[in-house]
Amino acid sequence: MLSTAGHGRLPKQNSAYQGSGPARPAGGSMSHKHEQLLRTIFHDPISCNIHWREVESLLGHVGANVEQLSGARIRVKLNGAEGILHRPHHGNTLDRSAVRHLREYLAHARMTPSQYEEARAQP
Repeated sequence: MLSTAGHGRLPKQNSAYQGSGPARPAGGSMSHKHEQLLRTIFHDPISCNIHWREVESLLGHVGANVEQLSGARIRVKLNGAEGILHRPHHGNTLDRSAVRHLREYLAHARMTPSQYEEARAQP
């Protein structure tokens, strides 16, 4: 069992964890907090007030498989799309380039606000 030591995060060793089941845009609902975060990630101008722990929570909620790699890198698999994301090095908020990279990955994984809303509206 992995220890989260009060921080609600996995340790930085090489480990993998999976989100809470299959990706959720089709049929499942997302919490208001996660919906708002997804909109913030795709909103222009790019916000520099996105915390890494919120991104980890979103990825877990939508069912992404996350694998720790060396350093600050993580491998994410969501909806058949695989990508490498980087944790912030100094502080815990993402800078503009990290948000842009996250946005590109989520779009490639078909997890944009419009795609989520479209899938949620289908019966």
